[in-house]
Amino acid sequence: MNNRINISSGSPWEDIVGYSRAVRIGNIIEVAGTTAVDGDQLVGGDSMYEQTKYILQKIEKALVAAGASMEDVVRTRVYVTDISQWEEAGRAHGEVFKTIKPASALVQVSALINQQMLVEIEATAIVSEK
Repeated sequence: MNNRINISSGSPWEDIVGYSRAVRIGNIIEVAGTTAVDGDQLVGGDSMYEQTKYILQKIEKALVAAGASMEDVVRTRVYVTDISQWEEAGRAHGEVFKTIKPASALVQVSALINQQMLVEIEATAIVSEK
């Protein structure tokens, strides 16, 4: 039986909504939808590129806490509120995943939980069993 490990970011929303920043079961890690928020502050202002960069840093922290790294990511899902700016999110994603090349989706959504949030990203990682 695989042990479940819940990774928390410390956000009060985790208990209110009932979710974890990431969950590891066995060698699979799922990172929840992640936005460019640090506490009460939006990071990156109105720049989709800057928000995406910050989100990927948050995802990396969650992966490290779960015993993985960005190199273990096999899938990302990128949600943007304005598809006309997809290249900004894509550029930041590419800077991190240029050689890793996970399977990915990039789709437009009508809105995120806060209208200043331009991007939300989920990730799946699989850690090699040794």
